Amino acid sequence: MRHESGPIPEMTTYRLLLRPFGEADAADVFTLLSSPEVAAGMLSIPFPYPPDLARTWIRSRRAAAEEGRAFSWAITLADTSELLGSVTLTPEPGQSRAELGYWLGVPYWGRGYASEAVPAALNFGFGTLALHRIQATVFPRNPASARVLEKAGFRREGLLRGDAKKGGTFEDLILFARLRSDQDELSRLP
Repeated sequence: MRHESGPIPEMTTYRLLLRPFGEADAADVFTLLSSPEVAAGMLSIPFPYPPDLARTWIRSRRAAAEEGRAFSWAITLADTSELLGSVTLTPEPGQSRAELGYWLGVPYWGRGYASEAVPAALNFGFGTLALHRIQATVFPRNPASARVLEKAGFRREGLLRGDAKKGGTFEDLILFARLRSDQDELSRLP
C-alpha cells in the first residue's frame, strides 16, 4: 500500500519503510501504545492510552509537517507493511535544532528496528531541514533507548535532574545530542 507523502517523504532502509501515518494506522497505534512498557519509557505517552488519541494524533501529523512543527513517520516493515512504531523530529523555531523521539511496540523490541530508523530521520533532519543540532532525552531506566542513540552517533551531554513530570513524579532525563558536523560518522552507519 502506498501512502501520499506530502511534506513527509517516504524513506527506506534495509528492512524498513518509513512513511507518513494514515487514518488506517489508528487501530495499530492504539494497540501498540496501550502497553504499559511503552508508556513507561515515553514522556508524552499516557497510560492507559485513551482510545481516541491515536486517531487525533494521526490527523494532526500532516498539518504539523506542513507548518514545520513536527515530522512523524510510521516505522513499518518494508516487505509486509506491518506497523512497528514511530520516529518524529520536532524542530524548535529559530534555533536550527530539533528533538528526536521514537517508540516501538513491545513485540518489536530488541530487533534493531529503532537503530535502523533513527539514521533515516537524522538524514532528513540534517539534509532536508538543514538542522545544526538534533537532541533526544531518555529516562535513565531505559538503557536500550540510550544505546539506540549511541549507535546513531549521539553523545551523552548530561543528566537533567528532575526535569520531567510523569505520572505525578519528577524524573531525571539523560540528554543526548548530535551536531551536523558529526554527520560524517552517520555515513558509516547501517
